[in-house]
Amino acid sequence: MKKFEEKTIKSETLFKGKVISLKVDDVQLPNGKTSKREIINHPGAVAVLAVKEDGKIIMVEQYRKALERSLLEIPAGKLDEGEEPKVTAERELEEETGYGCKSMSHLISFYTSPGFADELVHLYIAEGLYVMEDSKGTDEDEFVELVEITVDEALNLIKNQVIYDAKTSYAVQYLQLQQALKNS
Repeated sequence: MKKFEEKTIKSETLFKGKVISLKVDDVQLPNGKTSKREIINHPGAVAVLAVKEDGKIIMVEQYRKALERSLLEIPAGKLDEGEEPKVTAERELEEETGYGCKSMSHLISFYTSPGFADELVHLYIAEGLYVMEDSKGTDEDEFVELVEITVDEALNLIKNQVIYDAKTSYAVQYLQLQQALKNS
């Protein structure tokens, strides 16, 4: 769908980093005028809703420098070049939690901030969890602590802004909806 399309006149990459790049595009607007757009390019990411047999969700607590605080989140990570999202989801689950799973199913994909970034997150649900004997462990610059919580506990943590990111809130609300549908 290209309604109200903005045609790129000129594009300049200002920064190319390990995770993102930043470019500034000069665009022609639908009314013929011009404007500038600052755009973050991101390779995409996965997020894993890991649900144990007892219904508890496995989350990780980690420090997020951009926010200067720790957050409680579902396991997640960026796609490596050429890697299929499901493979990334399985890898991130193992690296961040030490768990593997019998079933990894795609739930939905969504853009995180389409006003200025092209990051697409693929949300998966992992079921039939088991502890990996020879887990790869986290990346050397990643420090996480595992936390297991119920959906009700998670909803309370969302309300109190302990769970404060969109992917985790989205996943918890998905589980809440599934429980409601099951009980109706």
